[in-house]
Amino acid sequence: MAISISVVLLLLIIVVIFLRNGAMKISHAIVCMLLGFFLASSSMAPTIHQGLVATAQIVGSLRP
Repeated sequence: MAISISVVLLLLIIVVIFLRNGAMKISHAIVCMLLGFFLASSSMAPTIHQGLVATAQIVGSLRP
Protein backbone atom coordinates (compact mmCIF):
# COMPACT_ATOMS: atom_id res chain seq x y z
CA MET A 1 0.00 0.00 0.00
CA ALA A 2 1.49 3.27 -1.09
CA ILE A 3 0.89 6.37 0.98
CA SER A 4 1.27 9.66 -0.84
CA ILE A 5 2.13 12.71 1.25
CA SER A 6 2.21 16.16 -0.23
CA VAL A 7 5.72 17.62 -0.30
CA VAL A 8 4.34 20.93 0.86
CA LEU A 9 2.71 19.33 3.89
CA LEU A 10 5.90 17.45 4.71
CA LEU A 11 8.00 20.61 4.48
CA LEU A 12 5.49 22.50 6.60
CA ILE A 13 5.74 19.86 9.33
CA ILE A 14 9.55 20.05 9.23
CA VAL A 15 9.48 23.86 9.48
CA VAL A 16 7.09 23.71 12.45
CA ILE A 17 9.40 21.24 14.21
CA PHE A 18 12.41 23.47 13.56
CA LEU A 19 10.54 26.52 14.81
CA ARG A 20 9.50 24.76 18.02
CA ASN A 21 13.03 23.49 18.69
CA GLY A 22 14.54 26.90 18.13
CA ALA A 23 16.65 25.63 15.23
CA MET A 24 14.88 28.02 12.84
CA LYS A 25 13.66 31.53 13.45
CA ILE A 26 10.53 33.07 11.96
CA SER A 27 12.65 35.27 9.69
CA HIS A 28 14.42 32.19 8.29
CA ALA A 29 11.08 30.49 7.61
CA ILE A 30 9.79 33.59 5.78
CA VAL A 31 12.93 33.74 3.62
CA CYS A 32 12.53 30.04 2.76
CA MET A 33 8.88 30.60 1.87
CA LEU A 34 9.71 33.56 -0.37
CA LEU A 35 12.44 31.54 -2.08
CA GLY A 36 9.88 28.81 -2.79
CA PHE A 37 7.45 31.29 -4.33
CA PHE A 38 10.16 32.81 -6.50
CA LEU A 39 11.38 29.38 -7.64
CA ALA A 40 7.81 28.35 -8.47
CA SER A 41 7.41 31.33 -10.78
CA SER A 42 10.81 30.96 -12.43
CA SER A 43 11.73 29.09 -15.58
CA MET A 44 13.37 26.43 -13.40
CA ALA A 45 10.02 25.29 -11.97
CA PRO A 46 9.38 22.51 -14.55
CA THR A 47 12.90 21.13 -14.08
CA ILE A 48 12.55 21.14 -10.30
CA HIS A 49 9.16 19.46 -10.58
CA GLN A 50 10.50 16.76 -12.90
CA GLY A 51 13.42 16.14 -10.54
CA LEU A 52 11.09 15.76 -7.57
CA VAL A 53 8.80 13.41 -9.50
CA ALA A 54 11.75 11.27 -10.61
CA THR A 55 13.08 11.12 -7.04
CA ALA A 56 9.65 10.16 -5.69
CA GLN A 57 9.39 7.39 -8.29
CA ILE A 58 12.81 6.02 -7.38
CA VAL A 59 12.02 6.08 -3.66
CA GLY A 60 8.59 4.56 -4.32
CA SER A 61 10.10 1.69 -6.28
CA LEU A 62 12.51 0.69 -3.49
CA ARG A 63 11.55 -2.43 -1.61
CA PRO A 64 12.89 -3.10 1.89
